[in-house]
Amino acid sequence: QVQLVESGGGLVQAGGSLRLSCTASGRTASDYDMGWFRQAPGKEREFVCAITSNGVKRYYSNTAKDRFAIARDNVKSTVYLQMNSLKPEDTAVYYCAAVRELVQAWGPYDYWGQGTQVTVSS
Repeated sequence: QVQLVESGGGLVQAGGSLRLSCTASGRTASDYDMGWFRQAPGKEREFVCAITSNGVKRYYSNTAKDRFAIARDNVKSTVYLQMNSLKPEDTAVYYCAAVRELVQAWGPYDYWGQGTQVTVSS
């Protein structure tokens, strides 16, 4: 089992930045590929980005590739999502997820966090 806890969400003005964190515990978290997803009210959950266990490969959705960056610190068992130039349409609950080995960047994933709310005001 891997437990995931997200943090760092909040309210930010359009154009601002936020850095989300996802801390993993349980089995050797550094062995897991990790992803970020988001779900806006009334919409389906969507893939944002992913990173392999060694941090070498990173994958981004078209929405995220120019403004967001994923990174990880395996010593701290933490994955980060740096979000810049935020827009109101980025408002969503952001979830991190883990899988032993990615089949595709967007899933499937075996473990999920509870999510952290990001609200971008115009």
